[in-house]
Amino acid sequence: MSKASAARKLAAAALYGGGGVSAVGAGLYGVMVAEAKLARRIIGEVREEPPPDATGWYGRGRPGPAIRVALLGDSSAAGYGVDRVEETPGALVASGIAEHADRRVYLKEFCVVGARSSDLAAQVDRALLIEPEVAVILIGANDVTHTVMPSASVRHLSEGVRRLTAAGAKVVVGTCPDLGTVQPIAPPLKQVARTWSRRLAAAQTIATIAEHGRTVSLGDVLGPEFAAAPALLFGPDQFHPSVEGYRALANVLIPSVLAALDEGLADELDLEAYRGEGVLPVSRAAIRAVNAPGTELGGTEVAGRRAGVRGLWVELRHRRRRPQAPAEAPSEHEADQAAVAEESDVPQQ
Repeated sequence: MSKASAARKLAAAALYGGGGVSAVGAGLYGVMVAEAKLARRIIGEVREEPPPDATGWYGRGRPGPAIRVALLGDSSAAGYGVDRVEETPGALVASGIAEHADRRVYLKEFCVVGARSSDLAAQVDRALLIEPEVAVILIGANDVTHTVMPSASVRHLSEGVRRLTAAGAKVVVGTCPDLGTVQPIAPPLKQVARTWSRRLAAAQTIATIAEHGRTVSLGDVLGPEFAAAPALLFGPDQFHPSVEGYRALANVLIPSVLAALDEGLADELDLEAYRGEGVLPVSRAAIRAVNAPGTELGGTEVAGRRAGVRGLWVELRHRRRRPQAPAEAPSEHEADQAAVAEESDVPQQ
């Protein structure tokens, strides 16, 4: 079975039921269960003090109304390991959106350290209350290290994306990183984790696009930068990103979030073959994205049809990184963001 076929089968199992141990292989699953326990012991206990909460208003002095952003997921979304709110992915993404869209931004965090895909339902319940214009989701790594069946992981993600898009939100999912790059994970778990996480990322892509979201491949978390400087971009536990790592992660996400908000660059409206962009069936595009961190995939139509014989059609894009915007600490009230208060649909905090 090809990698694309395997990803398509896994996503179908999640969406239509089934997908037990046979989806990944009983032998592989058994190894994963035993070795994952060892890896978690090496990584260590979770810090009792949570990361700084990036919830608040961004874009001081910029016009409104504010763009409402919901951030959902696990410790990679929360910024586990950093000490200052300006260093969290939420603050970095919100600051980047405010800078490049020239708008105020209201970001609300719903992510939880240690969260798995099964925890998304509760996070979505809360996120819908702020009526977000865009939701960013980072989830999957804990599913792998806790040996959650990929079909179950994908089903929970699909349901969450469906509920958010049905409410009118644009959804950007950062797919499961390649855990084969994590230092505390030793062979044979390293090879198993790489296979498992990459297959999960591809299936996450297929399921997300089916629900009208878009994905950004995190691949080996941050692409070539991690391979070149793991000591710089991993934090002290060698599992979570460092401050520099979170900054690089945000830079991967910001262009796709802006595009979801129709704030993309004018010269990115057309697909460019020289950038490796094009239209492919979703399963083939998902596998290609897994191997090329930073790749964005979103649904499209060919000859007026959303799907072909090999599945949904998707646009494969490699958006240019935007200049790094200075990260700011959030304000608690919109009044702190502008000299003249403007009406906003976002509740005061």
